[in-house]
Amino acid sequence: MSLAFCGNENNSLAYNVDRGVLNNGCFLDALNVVPHIFLLFITFPILFIGWGSQSSKVHIHHSTWLHFPGHNLRWLLTFILLFVLVCEIAEGIVSDGFTQSLHLHLYMPAGLAFMAGITSIIYYHNIETSNFPKLLLALLFYWVLAFLMKTIKFAKYTEHSVGLRQLRYCITGLLALLYGLLLAVEINVILGRRYLCFTEATEVKPPEDLQDLGVRFLQPFVNLLSKATYWWMNTFITAAHCRPIDLKVIGKLPIAMRALTNYLKLRKAFESQRRPLGSMPQGPKWIWRALRQAFGRPLIISITFRFLADLLGFAGPLCISGIVHHISKDNRTIQPPLLGVYFISSQEFLANAYVLAVLLFFALILQRTFLQASYYVAIETGINLRGAIQTKIYNKIMRLCTSNMSMGELTVGQICNLVAIDTNQLMWFFFLCPNLWAMPVQIIVGVILLYYLLGISALIGATVIAVLAPVQYFVATKLSQAQKSTLEYSSERLKKTNELLRGIKLLKLYAWEHIFCHSVEETRDKELTSLQTFALYTSISIFMNAAIPIAAVLTTFVVHVHISEEADLSPAVAFASLSLFHILVTPLFLLSSVVRSTVKALVSAQKLSEFFSSDEIGDEQEPNATMPTGPSNHKTIPSCPRNHNNKYQAVVSTQLSHNVLRTLCFLELVESVVITSGYFTWTDGTPTLSNINSKVPFGQLTMIVGQVGCGKSSLLLAALGEMQRVSGTVTWNICFHCVYLGRKRGSVAYASQKPWLLNATLVENITFEMPMIKPRYKAVIEACSLQPDIDILPQGDLTEIGERGIILSGGQRQRIGVARALYQQTNVVLLDDPFSALDIHLSDHLMQEGICKLLREEKRTVVLVTHKLQYLPHADWIIAMKDGTIQTEGTLKDIQNSDPKLFEQWKTLMHRQDGEFEKETVAESMTVLERKNLRRAMYSKEAAKTEEEHEESVESEVDDSLSQAMRHRTTIPWRSCGVYLSSAGLLLPLLLLSQLFKHTLMVAIDYWLAHWTSHVITAKMDATGRNCTVECGFSHSWYLSVFSVLCCLGIVLCLVTSVAVEWTGLRVAKELHHNLLSKIILAPMRLFETTPLGNILNRFSSDTNTIDQHIPATLECLSRSTLLCVSALGVISYVTPVFLIALVPLAIACYFIQKYFRVASRDLQQLEDSTQLPLLSHFSETVEGLTTIRAFRYESRFRQRLLEYTDANNIASLFLTAANRWLEVRMEYVGACVVLIAAVASISNSLYNHLSTGLVGLGLTYALMVSNYLNWMVRNLADMEVQLGSVKRINGLLKTEPENYEGLMAASQVPDGWPRQGEIQIQNLSVRYDTTLKPVLKQVNAHISPGQKVGICGRTGSGKSSFSLAFFRMVDMFEGRIIIDDIDIAKLPLQTLRSRFSIILQDPILFSGTIRFNLDPEMKATDDMLWEALEIAQLKPVVKTLPGGLDAMVTEGGENFSQGQRQLFCLARAFVRKSSILIMDEATASIDMATESILQKVVMTAFADRTVVTIAHRVHTILNADLVIVMKRGIILEYDRPQALLEKEDSVFAAFVKADK
Repeated sequence: MSLAFCGNENNSLAYNVDRGVLNNGCFLDALNVVPHIFLLFITFPILFIGWGSQSSKVHIHHSTWLHFPGHNLRWLLTFILLFVLVCEIAEGIVSDGFTQSLHLHLYMPAGLAFMAGITSIIYYHNIETSNFPKLLLALLFYWVLAFLMKTIKFAKYTEHSVGLRQLRYCITGLLALLYGLLLAVEINVILGRRYLCFTEATEVKPPEDLQDLGVRFLQPFVNLLSKATYWWMNTFITAAHCRPIDLKVIGKLPIAMRALTNYLKLRKAFESQRRPLGSMPQGPKWIWRALRQAFGRPLIISITFRFLADLLGFAGPLCISGIVHHISKDNRTIQPPLLGVYFISSQEFLANAYVLAVLLFFALILQRTFLQASYYVAIETGINLRGAIQTKIYNKIMRLCTSNMSMGELTVGQICNLVAIDTNQLMWFFFLCPNLWAMPVQIIVGVILLYYLLGISALIGATVIAVLAPVQYFVATKLSQAQKSTLEYSSERLKKTNELLRGIKLLKLYAWEHIFCHSVEETRDKELTSLQTFALYTSISIFMNAAIPIAAVLTTFVVHVHISEEADLSPAVAFASLSLFHILVTPLFLLSSVVRSTVKALVSAQKLSEFFSSDEIGDEQEPNATMPTGPSNHKTIPSCPRNHNNKYQAVVSTQLSHNVLRTLCFLELVESVVITSGYFTWTDGTPTLSNINSKVPFGQLTMIVGQVGCGKSSLLLAALGEMQRVSGTVTWNICFHCVYLGRKRGSVAYASQKPWLLNATLVENITFEMPMIKPRYKAVIEACSLQPDIDILPQGDLTEIGERGIILSGGQRQRIGVARALYQQTNVVLLDDPFSALDIHLSDHLMQEGICKLLREEKRTVVLVTHKLQYLPHADWIIAMKDGTIQTEGTLKDIQNSDPKLFEQWKTLMHRQDGEFEKETVAESMTVLERKNLRRAMYSKEAAKTEEEHEESVESEVDDSLSQAMRHRTTIPWRSCGVYLSSAGLLLPLLLLSQLFKHTLMVAIDYWLAHWTSHVITAKMDATGRNCTVECGFSHSWYLSVFSVLCCLGIVLCLVTSVAVEWTGLRVAKELHHNLLSKIILAPMRLFETTPLGNILNRFSSDTNTIDQHIPATLECLSRSTLLCVSALGVISYVTPVFLIALVPLAIACYFIQKYFRVASRDLQQLEDSTQLPLLSHFSETVEGLTTIRAFRYESRFRQRLLEYTDANNIASLFLTAANRWLEVRMEYVGACVVLIAAVASISNSLYNHLSTGLVGLGLTYALMVSNYLNWMVRNLADMEVQLGSVKRINGLLKTEPENYEGLMAASQVPDGWPRQGEIQIQNLSVRYDTTLKPVLKQVNAHISPGQKVGICGRTGSGKSSFSLAFFRMVDMFEGRIIIDDIDIAKLPLQTLRSRFSIILQDPILFSGTIRFNLDPEMKATDDMLWEALEIAQLKPVVKTLPGGLDAMVTEGGENFSQGQRQLFCLARAFVRKSSILIMDEATASIDMATESILQKVVMTAFADRTVVTIAHRVHTILNADLVIVMKRGIILEYDRPQALLEKEDSVFAAFVKADK
């Protein structure tokens, strides 16, 4: 066929110029080529020669700086221009098909214009990013020329009466308009930047974010194309393959997305709702209103994008209908030429199947782009909102009343749930919000189109869907209810598991682990019942989503065929309807999750509004500190400037130099704190403290003493303003004449009774945000005797101590708390019982070096709450308390004179004479139990590491630490997948077979439909060919019955697969949790000493939750989308085998996209999880240390840290979202290519090889499905990979070797009352903590007679505690034996052995539940026995006053009792178990001396006939013992009666006793 620009027919009108050249169509087209060639010639040299010389000068993310006015509009217009040009090319090609020769002028100018359009935007982008506006002149000329040429062409068309009926006329007009608009944009740039026609150009500075190279999240700053396709993420995602993604790689958040920016936005929205009187409205409504005001605008943009995407979604079915329809009939009408060329109408243009295929491709690409943009905007808004709400919650926490926490109204868990769950619910609601608006539109448009295709029968099909919609809704609500109850049970199970793990040592020693394990299992069973309901409704939901379209299609076609004999059931109608039904089901599929999400969001808003309206600590006014006038020789440390309307005004703390203070104190005794007629309460009931009139002198040591529970700690907290003040005043005078009233005070160093540690290094815990001053730090470490402990720690003082300081013992934690208070340079130091967990040497050392020396020398005001009455002579001022009131106050001399009786009582308790107070402590004394425990933990950690280096179980230790988790960048964890599936047992083959059968059937249904409709068409053609009407009627009944049977089978199989998946998931969840709990309960103590508690707890919380709820859903989704893709590609290849050739490059593209994405996605998901942990622990840390933070006045510093944690978590979430969108856009584009190739191939196949139209429809329908399911497949694969990590971690713990619970004797062989006498023989005993470690007891021999009281003492690491643990076989007894009442304990079953002894540990452990349960979980004792035990332990009066007596509740960890009371409960617990052997492991650490001496007597009397082994920190507690064993380095050094040992001159015991005086 000949080729020429104007065509070369002999009679061609194309060369006719009789009426002037401008009236010749071909010349007009030639004229239009000029501007495009001009642009290409001008811009190519500039683009390819000497480019980049500008950009190197700009040190910013220069490639993203968009600063020319009208930037987005230009990109938008260019996109529209390119689309119109593609249409012009297509129109030219189609209209050229009507002639014999080819007319190049019909489409070549449009092709050049297309190239010029692309060049113009590339050129513009490069000029903009290199900031060289003068080069835009080339574009200005181009737009002018192009606009002029198109206008001339348009005018000529009008003149020759070419009108709107002709498509080319419309296209030309549209192009003229677009060129005109682009010209206007160009002129706007000149006016804005003044680079032309103005003397001075406008200076523009890049935004702050782009000047900061740390900001790497560029979505807000890139151009429109990069925004839509996430092009800027390419380098980021490919780089992830070479280097793990961590916080350094992802950089900082842009300012507009930071938590602080969004919090201020939210606060402004809240403030705008204030009522005229200044009060805030209550209830969830005002939260919704504020959220709408602060974050509503981006949500509207997201909804708009969603609308556009949904409308474009209908292009698929319409184009399929058009293509199949036009293939099946040939229609061409030739119209006379105008201006020498043919013009076609839009109908003719759209009647071309190839044109429809290209339009479908563009529609798909646009639809996917809009959809992803909608998702992105919604999620970004949700993430911003989450950050804002978390910050608001934190600010609220900082103002919470302490009573809310201590009375159990708000627990740490509840607050963590608000942060972890409720803020996420609101975020998810915002993400799903566009669906709420889009679903009705989708349904209405879908039904209208179906009606247009099928008539009345479509409405019946739609009715099936509509009738099932309420069922879907019902299922969704049931699902959310099931999930709610599951959540309740799982949090209860977690609480129990947490208690079990925290008290595991006690449970093992008392042989109670099975009771607690059973309790956890009970809750787990309830949770599983709830999970069963959840699984049932989930499977119904999955089943309905799969079965509804089948049912709807079946009903529709049955009705359609039966309503009229002449029913048009052509492939065009059938497959378009099929696609429409699939579209209609999408909103229904989403309905359940949207409803669920909405319900959850409403509940979360309710919870948040309740939390925001809970009690706050009293408002603060601005401080009015009046300073003495005169020479200013004082230092003021101003706090961070904060908003004046903030309730939390950080107060200026004024600190004077010591000289001035000393002078002031000579002038007059100044009170530091004065409380007058104070009544204070925790709750609204009777005041805890009543009629308090007290003062704390300035620069002196004040001691507060009194019995357990008399209100000593409460007095400190009342002074700090933590208690509710009923009446009276608290006045703080930070210095002379410097009066702060109420809570208006500066920073106060405070060490709480229950030590509070940060999740940070030891040195950070002590300096606590203060600058490091080496000499001072050394002095504090020395005063608190921390150096030996630091030497034991693996990284010295840079060791992380976190998880409430779990690797440290009580005494070590307490000393760190005290060290923090000593290190601070505040004028006032409050120490709440700092000696409770310390032995005598440490207490003396701390008193002498820390309090008397360090604090006294600095003339700081010290308030010390203590039980150690021997230190009273050091006090400058003493406050004695009794039952919530002040009994007396004054100096020791004053009290001796005013209350001699009390003084005498004190004196007898002091155990020493006044003159002995100033003695020096033994220099090398070390805390006894703790360092050994610590050293042991370090030992076993090292051992564990060497032993398990090659095992997977190392992961359980490593996995939660961010730095190492990033290194596990393996391929898909197939082994974990195997572990998961093998736990399913017989359900596995059922699952696999049902899935395969179901998808085979699905293909069969659609294939039969193609077969059936093709036959309808051929029958029609035959009928028209043979000109018969009635006798050739086509019978649908045979086809219809097969179709119905297939559909019904399909529906049944849908049910089977959905049930199989969920039941498999349940079976695995049950199996894995049961195995994990059994393994953990029987694991040796070494596991708990070497693995952080948080790690083990995570296996039970997040990992179990993943296995319970997430893996089954992901597995179902993954198998469904994979099988759908495979079956779709199979069908397309069957219909058009040529498609397989095109499949190869597409498959390669998909492989690389998913390969890069999976690695990046896994890293980002782990990063998101690991940045959430510090955020949540910061919240719980703050709640636990609220009093300390407020006492120090460190609120603003902690807020700053919160903002950093929130931003880190948010940027990980944003990058993860962007990565998901990156994948989906690419996969959708690949899907669109599949559709285009399949369409073009099947059209060609049909036109030239007579492929049946039914199969064309089938191929196209399946091609559309591929584009939907491709990205789901990759996303689910990535999710599955991350979720299988949970199985891997749990599997790691399942490999733990349990303790040997079996004995050589059966439990029935052990005599009932054993041990009756309590005679203990230790023969040649050697003990070690692990086979890899050195022995801690070596060849020990001892004999303890029945009923003897034995005291064991010795320095740290001497093996005292190991001695006590050996009785319980908690350590490895590798040599020798212990014989108790003639039975070798090695032969006994562990459970029996441990259940026959009693032990009291140093750390008091109480469990949540009743007092009865805490004393006797086995429920063996009678009430009388329990009351007797409480009486012995001095607790009867306390318990009597509680509501419910023995059935009164103990809160988690026994928080509603003081430390001393908790220890007494532990004693009572030991008395309840009437065993003839009692072991006391320094049981009197946190008890005041009066109570302790009573207890010592009680032990001697109540246990007169039993054997008592006491491990002593205070040697005086074992002076009355029958036998004393002194140990050193695992051997017995001395072994005799105490009197005999004291008489010996060189006795070690005698030296101890001397030191203890």
